[in-house]
Amino acid sequence: HLIKKQAIHRRPTALANRLQTRVLPSPISQPMSNDSPFAPPFFIAKCEPSGQQVDAWADQSLLDSLEGGGVDWPSSCRTGTCRTCLGQMVSGSMRYDIEWPGLTPEEKAEGYVLPCCAFPESDVVLMDAS
Repeated sequence: HLIKKQAIHRRPTALANRLQTRVLPSPISQPMSNDSPFAPPFFIAKCEPSGQQVDAWADQSLLDSLEGGGVDWPSSCRTGTCRTCLGQMVSGSMRYDIEWPGLTPEEKAEGYVLPCCAFPESDVVLMDAS
C-alpha cells in the first residue's frame, strides 16, 4: 500500500509574528578576532602535565569548557557543593557565579578551584585531575 504524505500547513503564531530576524555578517568574510561583539571573550585552559589545552569561554563554566574540549574531568553536582571537580590552578584567575564556592580559605590560598562554578578571567593552567 502506498501512503500519501500530506503537507501540514500551519499558520504563523503570534510569537512567530513578533520575532525579528537579523542578518549577521558571514564569519568567513570577517577576520578572526577575540574582540567580536557577537561572541564572548575566550581564554586558553591548559592541563599540566598532560598538556591538554582547550578554549575556555568567559560566559561558560570552566568545567563545561574542559568537557567541550574533550578533557575527561571528574564532576557530579555542578553546583560547587560536592567537590568532585576540585582542581588546583597553577596560574590564571577565575570568578565564581555563586557567593560561596565549597572551598576553604586555605584551599583558595593554595589555588584550588571548583571548575563547575568557576569562570575564567584569563588564561589558566590547572594540574591534571587525578
